[in-house]
Amino acid sequence: MNSYKCLAQQEFSSGEFKIVPIRFEDRMDIMKWRNEQMYHLRQAEPLTIESQNHYFNSVVKSLFEQEKPSQILFSFLQNDICIGYGGLVHINWIDKNVEISFIMNTDYEKENFETLWSEYLNLIEQVAFNELQLYKLYVYAFDLRPHLYTTLLNNNYFFDARLKEHCFFENSYKDVIIHSKITNL
Repeated sequence: MNSYKCLAQQEFSSGEFKIVPIRFEDRMDIMKWRNEQMYHLRQAEPLTIESQNHYFNSVVKSLFEQEKPSQILFSFLQNDICIGYGGLVHINWIDKNVEISFIMNTDYEKENFETLWSEYLNLIEQVAFNELQLYKLYVYAFDLRPHLYTTLLNNNYFFDARLKEHCFFENSYKDVIIHSKITNL
């Protein structure tokens, strides 16, 4: 298993769920999910096998050795099977704030979104607040999926900002909504 130089603890778990440093073996599933869910991601074009392999072999591989990487990515497992991935991205080490990213197996979105998103939030907060001593987490999302916000509010995130007509998507400008959580340490 890969390990991040910046983390003393590499695995975070709660019951049947855990996050581990992103695994090379999960890259094709991740590519599939990202391509299926491009409508809510900041991804301009479908990923290819070549682009995914290049990303893992160059960008991801280098993250493990950095003292203060710009992102820390995890495979999200249920009973040791990868059902999603995400991480802490756009890490601002000076101000101690970070964006949360997450995507799950597309097949689980309809029936299990709230449960899996909540489980993931619990685990990624352990990394950010307990392990890295970061101050603020935020979720930056196109205003396309209202169920995302309900789950965030149910997990003690607060509405932080609405960026009006901030992103151009499918021939129109969309708002971006930001929800945040501040550490209680």
